[in-house]
Amino acid sequence: MSTNKIGFAVIGYGGMGGWHIRKATNDLADQFNAIGTFDIKQARQQAIRDLGLRAYASREALLSDPAVELVTVATPNDVHKEIVIDALRHGKHVICEKPVTLSSVDLEEMIGEAQRSDRLFTVHQNRRWDSDYLTAKAVLDSGELGRVFNIENRVHGSRGVPGDWRALKAHGGGMLLDWGIHMLDQMLQMMGQRRLISLYAQLTFVTCDEVDDGFRVFCRFEDDVTCLVEILTNNFIRLPRWYMLGENGSAIVEDWQINGRITKVSDWENRECVPVQAGVGITKTMAPRDEETIQDYPLPKPGGDWTEYYRNIYDVIRNGARPIVTHDQQRRLLRLVEAILESSRTDSVIKFE
Repeated sequence: MSTNKIGFAVIGYGGMGGWHIRKATNDLADQFNAIGTFDIKQARQQAIRDLGLRAYASREALLSDPAVELVTVATPNDVHKEIVIDALRHGKHVICEKPVTLSSVDLEEMIGEAQRSDRLFTVHQNRRWDSDYLTAKAVLDSGELGRVFNIENRVHGSRGVPGDWRALKAHGGGMLLDWGIHMLDQMLQMMGQRRLISLYAQLTFVTCDEVDDGFRVFCRFEDDVTCLVEILTNNFIRLPRWYMLGENGSAIVEDWQINGRITKVSDWENRECVPVQAGVGITKTMAPRDEETIQDYPLPKPGGDWTEYYRNIYDVIRNGARPIVTHDQQRRLLRLVEAILESSRTDSVIKFE
């Protein structure tokens, strides 16, 4: 075993904790040594033993192990802050599952402790590597559609809020803090340096009274770009994953499998059209274009390599590289979450930047 590997352990061996261990073991074994986990549930402790890894008797035992350099926190949202600060005080580098914590005030305490401890503290925003997101971003960045003025980003399900801690307010449950964090992060990354000027949001409580089971937020960025982010969990007919409008065409990404297309105008000057029947009337305005004036193109498919995230972590710790997921990005993301909650509570447009 290379002595330059990073000893790695997970606190919280549930779905995401198990995912981190499997990925580190299967895809990153050249740079990371998966040592073990701690979980408060005995069944999960036994599950990690069955993999031949160490099940620590307590959080303190894990954090006191000098072989562990890096800790990934994959617990319910409400205890992220406590565990992250504890790990930093034990001299560990820390990856925290999203959402990093429940308030901007808490985040500043966590960042402050990381700075005092001189340790890496970052967040696992893994859906920056989703192929559907990278495809939509590639369309935007290519300029193929001309000036893009509207982007819609949706995830729809039909099973409501999961029946575990995610349905409990005390644990930081709800879809805004679950899927919403991913989609909002994608939006902010896609918009780059554009200022987010204002937003209006609505939370939904169709299948759950205690926490939101979905939300819609309409955001207005500088350069006259609008973005709709929508997470809903009571949809039995799903709308497209991405829908993008530009002055020279439109793009649609139907699903995570990157079905879809780009449709661009090929002859803006050809404005002749035959009126079509529309309900009880006729219309030229909404008459479809013919094949002489528009053309379909395939979507780019850049793909994504999630291991880039942990490779970057390794380079930060071993080589002094810059983290891909930064403190300022998380500050902006949490402020956006707080603004969405305020907008929904007050039924008002919130000025943001």
